[in-house]
Amino acid sequence: MTAAPANDRELVLSRLIDAPREKLYRCWTEPTLLKQWFAPKPYETPVVEVDVRPGGSNLIVMRGPDGHAMPNRGVYLEVLPNERLVATDAFTEAWKPSAKPFMTMILTFEEQGGKTLYTARVRHWTVQDREAHEKMGFHAGWGLCTDQLAALAATL
Repeated sequence: MTAAPANDRELVLSRLIDAPREKLYRCWTEPTLLKQWFAPKPYETPVVEVDVRPGGSNLIVMRGPDGHAMPNRGVYLEVLPNERLVATDAFTEAWKPSAKPFMTMILTFEEQGGKTLYTARVRHWTVQDREAHEKMGFHAGWGLCTDQLAALAATL
């Protein structure tokens, strides 16, 4: 599945996943499930703290095979259970501005005959941020994580 970016600062990944949207939403909002798929293997996700509500914060730490930890903090802007999650790294806990905002993530879960059209739109502050994210491996990395997400959701 492909969905077009809205502009030159957006990256998009879209897949039809053979799982109900409720299961995919759970995988994004329950720490024990999120830890199992969020980082592309062989990376791990040892820390997941989420307060899934508008204004609630999150902390997700990915760890590389070399032990290097990459903490990601953000705030949820919109939460529509089983339909839509919007979060940004422009703020950390308690609406405290981050040192360097990078992106806003918009996830949608659309029911399609027992399957889910899953779309992740990642909007960046600048074209340079989008290009950097693309060079970091957005399509391959988020694609692998989406495969892991789909596999986990199929077991729930």
